[in-house]
Amino acid sequence: ELVDERVVIGGEAGANSGAKAATVVGSALAGGDHIDDVRVLQAGATKRLFDGVRAASTVGIWLRAFIWAAVRQLDRVTRELLARAWQAGLGPPDLGADLPIAIDSTVCETYGLAKQGAVGFAYTGVRGYHPLIASLAQTGELLHARLRGGTSASGRGAASFVAETISRVRYAGATGLLTLRADSGFYVGKVVSACRRHTVRYSVTARKDRSIQRAIDAIAEDAWIPNPVLARRRRRRRRNGSHRVQRDQARSQRPADRPPRAATPESQLAMNVVFSYHPILTDRD
Repeated sequence: ELVDERVVIGGEAGANSGAKAATVVGSALAGGDHIDDVRVLQAGATKRLFDGVRAASTVGIWLRAFIWAAVRQLDRVTRELLARAWQAGLGPPDLGADLPIAIDSTVCETYGLAKQGAVGFAYTGVRGYHPLIASLAQTGELLHARLRGGTSASGRGAASFVAETISRVRYAGATGLLTLRADSGFYVGKVVSACRRHTVRYSVTARKDRSIQRAIDAIAEDAWIPNPVLARRRRRRRRNGSHRVQRDQARSQRPADRPPRAATPESQLAMNVVFSYHPILTDRD
């Protein structure tokens, strides 16, 4: 009903959009990842469960008729569904508690050269899409997603995506403190600014470029303090221009204490490495 009400697709392709959307959702729940996989819903009484299953050809025509405006209308639907799910008790047990939100990007491989946005190769060398994903860090529950072309950089559109995710979580009923976690692909000023505008704490991995490495090297040996939570070390680094407390924390650990897959390339190649460093941009205590 929400899809029929809020998603507008022109022409005959837009008829009965709600039933077509339910067919796609049902196919995904059954493990399908191709349009033709909707046929599995034709078995037995399954088609009655989804109020009439639409044929693969019909679903394909409907999906190909989507333009960006319709995609954004579908975002409104999923926003409302998230709120209804949480109000029904399917979200965090305590909406007033602190909630950590993780954002990241992923690569979805595609096949063929006719898919819009999927002709180029992602940074992993895979042809496909490079969507943004937001989830609850504690449970992995999906909060928001945005499809992007495979050649998109990790931080492309991240600021508006973060703002929308925060808005969704608040709309769904979360009243406690929110904390954003992200890797260095989101180490951009606009992402931090979005968090500040919405009073959300952040913890973003910083890129360890030469200037940051020089700053780490300048820290006195007796200035490092143990972190009892992470069993690693960190230090307050600087106060930013707006005089809000912002820290560049450097976390150090002996390479020998790390599993082989976690060791950094530098620690594997260098002969005299005692610690490897992991800088984090954060406003958390």
